[in-house]
Amino acid sequence: MRTDSGRHFCGGSLINENWVVAAAHCEVSTNDFAIVGGHDKSSKAEASQKSMSIAKQCTPGMPNPALDVCMVIRNHTVHQRPLVGITPAGRVAVVTCMGPSYAYLFSGCVEQSTFQACSAAERPNKLQQAALPLLSNVNCRNYWGSSVTDVMICAGAAGASSCMGDSGGPLVCQKDNVWNLVGIVSWGSGYCSTSTPGVYARVTELRDWIDSTIADN
Repeated sequence: MRTDSGRHFCGGSLINENWVVAAAHCEVSTNDFAIVGGHDKSSKAEASQKSMSIAKQCTPGMPNPALDVCMVIRNHTVHQRPLVGITPAGRVAVVTCMGPSYAYLFSGCVEQSTFQACSAAERPNKLQQAALPLLSNVNCRNYWGSSVTDVMICAGAAGASSCMGDSGGPLVCQKDNVWNLVGIVSWGSGYCSTSTPGVYARVTELRDWIDSTIADN
């Protein structure tokens, strides 16, 4: 997700030809754009990159306000191509994002007491991914206490993490050779700690609402 000035601010998951699932706290508006199939922010010639205007802004409609999720409908239909597909959810999960957390992992920055340890110039242009172990919520509460509820799922604390700028991005797991969306990047360490689990909206708690939102529109 990018602003009209081209600034990346959140991720999202394409779940069918018209709809994107994102984090509610991203507050995606009709002034923003969905970049579909792009993996390099520095490239203007990327064949798979398409900028789609937003027809319906990100408005949380959940019966449960604790779920950090919303649906965004785009003005154009997306047809699947090799680099544009439905985001697929296991045991080890994979998070795919473009936020600055990956500066810690791929640019040689070291975790420090402030997030500014990596400057904006060191944030990656290219889409990054990391494999993260899923944690039980009981284990996750050892880090975050009662802030972790049953509508959330935790992953990480093993040398990699999602962080600011990654919000709304997909956490996927493979089962029976099929990738499934299991989480939506929601919140976590304010310092991009790779030894602390990130917290994601649990998609199994969202499926009925997602289906009904699509059907109603």
